[in-house]
Amino acid sequence: MKKTYLFIALAALSLNASAQKFDLQGHMGARGLMPENTVGGMLRALDLGVTTLNMDVVITKDRQPVLSHEPYFNHEFSLTPEGKEITLKDQKNYNIFKMDYEQVKKFDVGSKVHNRFPGQQKYKAYKPLLAEVIDSAEAHAKATKRSKPYYNIETSLIRKGDVEFQPEPSKFVELIMAVVNEKKISKRVMIQSIDIRTLQYLHEHYPKIKTSLVIDEKVDFEQNIETLGFKPTVYSPYYVLVGKSLVERCHDMGVKIIPWTVNSLKDLNYLIGLGVDGVVSDFPNIYQMVKPAGKKK
Repeated sequence: MKKTYLFIALAALSLNASAQKFDLQGHMGARGLMPENTVGGMLRALDLGVTTLNMDVVITKDRQPVLSHEPYFNHEFSLTPEGKEITLKDQKNYNIFKMDYEQVKKFDVGSKVHNRFPGQQKYKAYKPLLAEVIDSAEAHAKATKRSKPYYNIETSLIRKGDVEFQPEPSKFVELIMAVVNEKKISKRVMIQSIDIRTLQYLHEHYPKIKTSLVIDEKVDFEQNIETLGFKPTVYSPYYVLVGKSLVERCHDMGVKIIPWTVNSLKDLNYLIGLGVDGVVSDFPNIYQMVKPAGKKK
């Protein structure tokens, strides 16, 4: 009998430790170090020890979920198939929702120096399919004997851009979930969005899938949850909006809080001290510099 109680106690401790594990998310892979939302960036993030690969997904004309923060080719780092630069004025004319994936893949999103991230490794890269990223990450984890990664997939869109830059929310979610189900990773997937319509549809039709509400402006926490209509798994605000009170209110409601985008060691240490459940960072390597006492394992 004593052995049975000991086993139960140890199992409970193990589950509690797992539940408290700090979720280090590599933003767009590891955007500060590698071209964003690329296979290479995702694999680099895994090598840096991230728990979760944080990525953005848009939809092509032939209804393929592809990694991209914008539903067009950003002028900051994109080159045309001919190697020409894209201007700020013209970037939205390179609308991914109006291109088949074979067209999208011809653009170079890795060679041009990104002025906001000059330390990125530069090489010719393309926007990969969500399916390719998952296959590559799973294979890399297996080959390097790492734990299987989690995936935080954001429905990346333009406000009021339905039909022109993205499908309506229901179709957007269904296209992503088709890949998730095909790859059999639903237990390791979270869908996040700033667009509550996406999350509301997901919650209604796929209630077992974890959700993350992205917040980019100062609005009352309880008001945001009320507008959403249900408790998300994660509340993900811009990091400057996070204080001790917000962390406590999230936890009191049973919601995890994972701020974005935390790119300095000072900010990371501060947020860990507040008790956040994880962070999203362009530089996931900075977590290695956090003092052991401050790390959640």
